Amino acid sequence: MTGLTRRQLVWGGVAGALGVSAAGVGWELSGSDAFPEFRPRFGADGLVTNEWAFRNPHSSKAHESPDWVTTSGSLFARGGIGWTGQPDGGETGPDSGAADDSAVFRLVSRRRDFGPVVVSFNVRLQPPITTARTPEKDWDGGHVWLRYHSAQELYALSFRRRDGAVVIKRKIPSHKATAVEGGDYTTVAEGSHAISYGDWHRVEAHAVNTFSGVLLRLVINGKQVLHTVDRTPGPLATPGGVGLRVDNSELWFGDFLARSA
Repeated sequence: MTGLTRRQLVWGGVAGALGVSAAGVGWELSGSDAFPEFRPRFGADGLVTNEWAFRNPHSSKAHESPDWVTTSGSLFARGGIGWTGQPDGGETGPDSGAADDSAVFRLVSRRRDFGPVVVSFNVRLQPPITTARTPEKDWDGGHVWLRYHSAQELYALSFRRRDGAVVIKRKIPSHKATAVEGGDYTTVAEGSHAISYGDWHRVEAHAVNTFSGVLLRLVINGKQVLHTVDRTPGPLATPGGVGLRVDNSELWFGDFLARSA
């Protein structure tokens, strides 16, 4: 035996199934794939960060967060809780004063070392709206990002959509005409579980490598509502970021935690 842990052997097994070496995808087999907990906190009320800061990172006016990057929309803090603001379709300025653009909200961790991970948080969603920029879509609502490599390469686990579905999707880079921001979504699992609007719920999202692929689980209020094994994860077998995506919805979240699975 080489002295590798069971978890390291699993990562190595996935690498072999993908036809690449562990070193080729950046795995350090002599160490552990465990990572420090990610438990971001919110301080004073107000704007935490926004899309304007993402696009103007060197400006003295930019509101930057040590934990989060908001590639679209605005992240606010209220009473120690994260908040999208009341969503609109306008463009953010330095302070998101006139508009927050949170009808299209995209939030990702700065850290990208989350391999086998469980993400959990409390969340409250208001009923979805529409704007002139963002017409009604079935997928309007809240989604968790796992293994985020880029806006084109990630897992999205939808915990509350307008149509009541719960869905797990894989997104990979694509040049097809159907591509969304340079990536194509593939549904790998789908079910139905419509949680109530206006109430607090507990959401957990899991991504754990196995010899068969990446095991993905969605748990809401202690009940597993969806699970699958993605047998063709490609680069998504490797660590990435975590985050939230929200469409046409006002969302509050707290007690966010990403820990090793």
